[in-house]
Amino acid sequence: MSSLPNSLKQVALFFERLPGIGAKSASRMAFYLLRMPEPDLQEFANQIIQLKQRTRRCKICMNLTENEVCSICDDPVRDRAKITVVEDVLDLVSFETGDIYDGVYHVLHGRIDPLNHIGPDDIFIETLLVRMRPNGKAKKVEVQEIILATNPDMEGEATAMYIRNKLHEIKSEHSLTFAVSRLGYGMPIGGNLEYADYMTLRKAIENRSKFE
Repeated sequence: MSSLPNSLKQVALFFERLPGIGAKSASRMAFYLLRMPEPDLQEFANQIIQLKQRTRRCKICMNLTENEVCSICDDPVRDRAKITVVEDVLDLVSFETGDIYDGVYHVLHGRIDPLNHIGPDDIFIETLLVRMRPNGKAKKVEVQEIILATNPDMEGEATAMYIRNKLHEIKSEHSLTFAVSRLGYGMPIGGNLEYADYMTLRKAIENRSKFE
């Protein structure tokens, strides 16, 4: 890469910093941009600049949006009695891609990870708790279920347990009746028991259902 013009080299180095992009892929992407027509390249640059300037967090659920409230929270058809809590916006996108869920969300933008110095105050847990507490103003839609959909790893489980405990405190304090649930985990369709790790098998046993 040392023989490349500095501007091209810097673009390639930037692409290499992106997740999942190696040195060769980064160089190909830089060359692709160089071959783009000038108007297209200018439009691409403008969109990147506007990405940061226009994107904000939804004031209700912390999803990404260009408005005060995201399209999901603004959708009158959505079932506001169900809130699914996810770690990241990409997790929300996975739910929406499958068209399997009609409730609303809360995006934490992270998870509790003490090894990386990320605690409960560093992610959007408190904003979820605020959504659940009665505020004395106009009556909120009564939430019937909170679905904790953090990832099934050590940090995700710790985050789910912390939120569960906080939600139980709110239920007790305000005499609320909503349920707190956790996504079921276990053997995937097409999976083979021979290659399953013990945690997957444990979750499969715990989340077993009747087969009648």
